[in-house]
Amino acid sequence: MEIEKLKKKILHLSAMVEESLLMAVRSATERNSGMARDVIDADEEIDRMEVEVEEDCLKILALYQPVAIDLRFIIAVLKINNDLERIGDEATNIAKRTTALARWDNRDIPFDLAAMLRQAVTMVKRSADALIMMDPVIAREVLLSDDEMDARHRQTYDTIQNQIAEQPEMTRYFISLLSISKSLERIADHATNIAEDVIYMVDGEIVRHKDLDVSEE
Repeated sequence: MEIEKLKKKILHLSAMVEESLLMAVRSATERNSGMARDVIDADEEIDRMEVEVEEDCLKILALYQPVAIDLRFIIAVLKINNDLERIGDEATNIAKRTTALARWDNRDIPFDLAAMLRQAVTMVKRSADALIMMDPVIAREVLLSDDEMDARHRQTYDTIQNQIAEQPEMTRYFISLLSISKSLERIADHATNIAEDVIYMVDGEIVRHKDLDVSEE
């Protein structure tokens, strides 16, 4: 019973974080300061829920001394809980940068921010799907997307460096864009962590630092 309650709470937190990220993405693409403030305001509730989930995990460990699959589940939830809260933090960072970008409403973005946003959202959604369905195959697909996001961020960094050299008067604008790119890379890292923990939860396999194939059983 307690395990089922815990599962419902971590899935609820996942949905809250996903919604916050989607709003942050919309605020950035539309340069909508009002929506960005909504994301910032929602972070307090995400933080509260994260603390509640952690306390529930510790209570179950102390009172019920779970073993085998239940113990793996609780350990994984403790780690996933932290990653979800950090994704919420990065969504808030994106929202804060959006309020700065709004001052340069007509300025072009010198890299494919929309593609990075889509990929980050997709990775979070797929890691959440893997968690909900306890599906290690979906989780492994998420792992394979992380290298692509890292490459996108490196390319963005080089582009921003060149733009600052050419337009030093726009440095604050470009730094805000670079900060959003970095937040998206971190979000992808946290989604990857969640996917790794789903694989551990279901298969009992620790896959960090391993080269994986989606077809791997």
